[in-house]
Amino acid sequence: MNSRSFARSVLACSVSLAAFAAPAMAQDIATTAAQDAPAAENAIIVTGSRIKQDPANSALPLEVIRAADLGREGISNPEQLISFLSSNGNGADNLASNSDVVSGAQRGTNGLSAANLRGQGSSSTLVLLNGRRVAAHGLQGSAVDVNQIPMAAIDRVEILKDGASAIYGTDAVGGVINFITKKDFTGISLAGFTDFTEAGDATIYRVSGTAGWGKLDEQGFNVMASVSYADSGILFGRDRDFVNGNQPNRGLSIDTRGTPIATAFPINPTGSGVGITQGGTLLGATNQCSSGSVAAGTCVYNPNYLANSPGFTIPGTTTAPLGGVNPLDLPGGAGCESVDGGMAYDAVLWSNPTAALACAWDTGRAATLQQPLKTLTYYGRATANLGGGHQVFAEITGSDATSHKIFSHNQYSANNTSLPIAYPRNALTQATYDQVYNSIVAVLPGVAVNYGKPIAFRWRCIACGPREYTTDTTTLRTALGIEGPLFGDWEYRGGASIAQSQATSVLGSGYHYRGVFTSTAQATASGIPGAATGKADPRAPTAPGASAPGIVGLFNSGILNPFSVEQTPEAMAALEAVSARGVKLYGGKYKVRQVDFSASGSLFELPAGAVQLAVGADYRKETYSFDGSTAAIAGASDIFNAAFDNANALAEVSRDVKAAYAEVLVPVLDVLEVSGAIRVDDYSGFGSTVNPKFTAKFQPVDWVMLRGSYGTGFRVPNFNQIFNGVTISPNPGNALVDPTTCPSGTVSSTTPGCAAITPESISGGNRELGPETSEQYTLGIVLKPMPRITLSADYWSIAVDNVIGSITIPQLLANINAFPERIERTNGVITTVDLRTGNFGSRRTRGIDFSARAGVDALGGAVSLGFDGTLLLEKKEKLLPNLPYSDLRGVFSLAGDLGLKWKHNAWIGYNKGDFGLTFSQIYRGGYANQALPGSAARPDYNPRVKPYIIHNLSVSQKVAERFQLTLGVKNVFNVDPPFAITYDSNTGAGSSWEPRVADPRGRSFTVAAEVRF
Repeated sequence: MNSRSFARSVLACSVSLAAFAAPAMAQDIATTAAQDAPAAENAIIVTGSRIKQDPANSALPLEVIRAADLGREGISNPEQLISFLSSNGNGADNLASNSDVVSGAQRGTNGLSAANLRGQGSSSTLVLLNGRRVAAHGLQGSAVDVNQIPMAAIDRVEILKDGASAIYGTDAVGGVINFITKKDFTGISLAGFTDFTEAGDATIYRVSGTAGWGKLDEQGFNVMASVSYADSGILFGRDRDFVNGNQPNRGLSIDTRGTPIATAFPINPTGSGVGITQGGTLLGATNQCSSGSVAAGTCVYNPNYLANSPGFTIPGTTTAPLGGVNPLDLPGGAGCESVDGGMAYDAVLWSNPTAALACAWDTGRAATLQQPLKTLTYYGRATANLGGGHQVFAEITGSDATSHKIFSHNQYSANNTSLPIAYPRNALTQATYDQVYNSIVAVLPGVAVNYGKPIAFRWRCIACGPREYTTDTTTLRTALGIEGPLFGDWEYRGGASIAQSQATSVLGSGYHYRGVFTSTAQATASGIPGAATGKADPRAPTAPGASAPGIVGLFNSGILNPFSVEQTPEAMAALEAVSARGVKLYGGKYKVRQVDFSASGSLFELPAGAVQLAVGADYRKETYSFDGSTAAIAGASDIFNAAFDNANALAEVSRDVKAAYAEVLVPVLDVLEVSGAIRVDDYSGFGSTVNPKFTAKFQPVDWVMLRGSYGTGFRVPNFNQIFNGVTISPNPGNALVDPTTCPSGTVSSTTPGCAAITPESISGGNRELGPETSEQYTLGIVLKPMPRITLSADYWSIAVDNVIGSITIPQLLANINAFPERIERTNGVITTVDLRTGNFGSRRTRGIDFSARAGVDALGGAVSLGFDGTLLLEKKEKLLPNLPYSDLRGVFSLAGDLGLKWKHNAWIGYNKGDFGLTFSQIYRGGYANQALPGSAARPDYNPRVKPYIIHNLSVSQKVAERFQLTLGVKNVFNVDPPFAITYDSNTGAGSSWEPRVADPRGRSFTVAAEVRF
């Protein structure tokens, strides 16, 4: 951000600053009376310390959010809360970011919404419930699903924006989020909330009830229970105009020829001698002719298919249309755009002249912008005073969530081995066949010699339905605790808990049994006589009227028509007959058992006050298991393109964690207070680690406080990163080159060595992984020039080494000489890349957090203003110690965290009696846009993505004593997410907006009502 744009941003904030009396997101600065009271009276245990302190004068950068604050911003669930925080990063941690095709670390994140403080990754943010750990999501086992938190029971949320491994151990590198429930609730509260868009879709509902009985200070006990049900409706990409992958003038077009009206293709060559040869030599298992690596006119084709014909070229060129021919794109055709989401294939953008007669299709329109999600959460707590200041509690919390990840329809591409499909000419297909033939032969007369032969094709099966994973996740956590006095002012706290998360994903729509054997190994494992690759698999279901099992039988009998979007009732019934709906994809369970005990109190007096000490120990046992699917075992009938993860199946694995810690607070002078903490953790399989932390607070006058901290931290690998098996994934893209032979890095069919490569990628775990290590510090100033004005700024720095992660294909190719063991070549061509997990290099992140609160009596009530912002000063990574850092601040990345230079939330509010009004602004800064191979040459290409700025408005009124009504408008000016090229040709995911930054719903209206008895 340059100085001019920064100034504009600050000006915008000052104009639209918002409410302190009703702060949407507020550091919990106590009231004026509390600030003037002695600190000891306000001392509580705050997140990040085991010693009671005054949260209004903490040496730690701590943000506290009250339950009432959430309603004023229309925040209905924890995912929305996390996304709102300016201190949270911009990773693929929400459901919208994970709703399309994913790879690497994002696999197995179905139904997961996670926190990502400081952009350090979801595994580096510690999420607590009442100060204790909860179970990580059952599928991935690396991050907590925040949507399991019982929001209806939450009293406040404490966000520690500092490392805390010296207090809590692993994962607390980016910070800590502690959800704290109500402890002494009495009466009955019923609440309802709805958030409905102006477009009338994607409605969010939530109803909740809380009941409590007994006052601790009077009756000596309290019992409370809370239950909440939430339902988020579906929103598809096609429901919003800004989701548009067909913007060639801006440098965005989609690299797929799997279209709703099929593209005719030359069949791929095979090892059986059926396919394409050059000079009598078989060209191998990749379509080298189609990719342009073989000169036009030099390939000899097997004449068994219509489009396999030698010597034909695109009119006016010498280029053979080996990249496909679509009838819609030919003279007299309806045009590629005649199909919803269709577009002419941009052969120039993708440097693929052989595909000039093909169509493409906008896959982003089929993905869900808001995944359907139904969540039931419940919470119960019983607390009793035992006498003498001792108190015991028991609590139970759980959730049951069902999510539906829905994304682009399956693409079927003919080949002679795993998918031997073609459109035949028979009595059923004759009319369509002749229409397609006539349109092709009019432009490519050389095809005429093959009239009547089947048409090999690539097709996006709209009638099959979009691909869908339905994920059910259940969590359960029980806890017991006791606390009370020991002697003097010493107190103790102890507790035990068991928490688990179990998740299972099953296939929904869009998946069908293939109907043929896909490999020699599969055929052999079946035990069926005569079984062979490409031959019919009799174990797959056969639809009525089909000539063979599975969906292959539907194609080859002509029941399915790939040259039509609409299918006959018979075809739809046949698809249902071979559907794999309901088949288990995979499942996992994560469980954590923990016991802890701590004691704190004064050691001795100094002139400035008492030296305080806290000591404690805890034990934790973590277990994780991951189930494969019986549908994916070697002898099972294949389901086309189902992303089974049987290679990662794990019987239960576990580790034990033993830890001891101590914390001391020393009031050196009346104006200077320092503290130190140290923790020793012993992890089975990793050994011991020691992490210290030091803090200091200097307050020379009442209205100025300087604060700072220094500490080290660590994160152990999660179970998946260690134990995952090897998974081989295809690379469907056409934008990669071998950097050792193509210095330009741009695909070109005419430049030697610059032909596109499409290597398979290997992903998986690494049992030799070590932990990440970190070093972080903060320096801050807090100003309170007047009783109702508070300003603060905190500089922070996080340095992480031995970073755990999976290298991406672009990273690997960019540093190809450093990773020769991760590259495999066949006949000199890169055919496999190894992306397995490793301890890769270092990460450096620095920034400044700003916060402001102000209030003044005016207009017969109180006007208040607030501001929270984060300026990212540095974000850089490197893979190896001898490599330079790559600057990631304000630069687009396909994976990981998108480092925005500036983010803020600002609000202004007015309160008078039982009436409240809040107007707020959310600002997310721009960044360098992605460029596809030919984007920069396009006239309307924007090298920078514009900032995302929206405003919210809410009005609340207390009606009578027991009823509260809040009405709101989110995104008042109906601002669309800014245009951004997020499409990834290697996975086929992404579109024209950034789900890590923006909300796709547009203007929406919220209604919240609560009645108490």
